[in-house]
Amino acid sequence: MSTETHLQILKYINSNPQISQRQLAKELGVSVGKINYCVQALVAKGQVKAGNFKRSSDKIGYLYLLTPTGIEEKTKLTARFLKRKMAEHEKITQEIEQLKRDVQSMADC
Repeated sequence: MSTETHLQILKYINSNPQISQRQLAKELGVSVGKINYCVQALVAKGQVKAGNFKRSSDKIGYLYLLTPTGIEEKTKLTARFLKRKMAEHEKITQEIEQLKRDVQSMADC
């Protein structure tokens, strides 16, 4: 599981503990099978706790909760994601500035 997918799943579960795997799959644009695999891995790592609850009179659903380990992992992943995105932003900003200089020098010719 990619760290970005891992982080997204933890964020969705944290904000909506009753989200279904089908809803998660739709939100993240991946298959239900991949979500199932990822959620099971998070449960096995002790980062997410899953429990049954009655969604209606005839269906059983799950309630997903982040454990303290899951909250800590989400925090670490968020910090790494932010650091990576800030570096990407800086690089793109530099590229834009260089392109502006290139366009200006071509216009001056």
